[in-house]
Amino acid sequence: MTLSRSAFAGVAIASTILLGACNRIPDTVKIGVAQPLSGPLAPLGADMKNGVQLAVDELNAKGFTINGKPVKLEVVAVDDKANAETGMAVAQTLVDAKVVAVVGHLNSGVSIAAAPIYAQHNIAELAISTKPEYTQLDLPTTLRLVANDAMQSKALGSYAATQIDGKRFAVVDDNTPYGKGLADLAAVEMKKNKKEVILRASLDDKTTDFSKLIPELKSKNIDVFVTTLADFQVAALIEQIVKAGMSEMTIIGGDTIKTDKLSGASAGIRAVYATTPIVDAREFIAGPQFLSRFRDAFKGEPVYGAHYAYDAVYVLAAAMQRGATADPKNVLNELKHIDALAPVTSNVRFRGDGEQHYGVVSVYRARGGKWDPVTRSDTW
Repeated sequence: MTLSRSAFAGVAIASTILLGACNRIPDTVKIGVAQPLSGPLAPLGADMKNGVQLAVDELNAKGFTINGKPVKLEVVAVDDKANAETGMAVAQTLVDAKVVAVVGHLNSGVSIAAAPIYAQHNIAELAISTKPEYTQLDLPTTLRLVANDAMQSKALGSYAATQIDGKRFAVVDDNTPYGKGLADLAAVEMKKNKKEVILRASLDDKTTDFSKLIPELKSKNIDVFVTTLADFQVAALIEQIVKAGMSEMTIIGGDTIKTDKLSGASAGIRAVYATTPIVDAREFIAGPQFLSRFRDAFKGEPVYGAHYAYDAVYVLAAAMQRGATADPKNVLNELKHIDALAPVTSNVRFRGDGEQHYGVVSVYRARGGKWDPVTRSDTW
């Protein structure tokens, strides 16, 4: 069949109208935030939410535009309660709210559970979760803001094996999927560096009585304790180690111990180190300025990854402007190809699999009630 010139022109006009309708820029663009806003992890989730809110407030104050049109950014925040089922429910809530993208979730299990819901609607999920499986779901929407646990386990194992002055090693985890997986991979890394793990144990994520473990540590002359236990557990362990006269012990853990609770509880033993893919804001050149603005806005210090959430919004804004779009699918496509300057962390770029191209893992040492940076690497 051959179209007449007038018919062809009509089809072209109709197509243009349809395309314009699909890519229509609304007056308000909603950005979803899905974090634990209640329960034990609420301070971390609120920190991420505050990072998003600060960026949105700044962009609105500057007069954010897409393709020349003034657009107001709006935060839609939901509480995932650090629970996978709740995470799925709030993901649907954000879909129904027609958000352009989601900064979430904190917990890997929640991010993984919610991911298919976002993917079904082409909504980018910008997660700070670190479990490698998150980007192995074969979904186009799973994007990670930091390095994953594969890199952190290498950092944990290789630093313990090569940089700590010790001879007899123990590896103890909290028997959660996250903690056990991280500890297993760290033990493998230690073996690669020709260090024998004398004691390998799994406890649980609530244990604070180590009366059975301490004698075993003592009898095996363990002097380096590698762990994925939480901060309150390691604080209790240190107290019991000191009472047992094992002051020469060095402890190195994952990001679950890099908290204010533990930085002041390390006295009495040789040293406490922590590895984490969350690099402190103060370590970046633009960190002090961000911290000043954050303090002014929220009357306190950030406690976790607010600067990563803040940068995620600026990268999302850049994607919308470069693509001249607020359509989630088109924005996702821009995010998959963007190499953006981020205000605090300098650069954000997602690899083809959704992993963060610029991810690093840092090592910190608890000293004088604070965590001092020791080293960082993007390869380990």
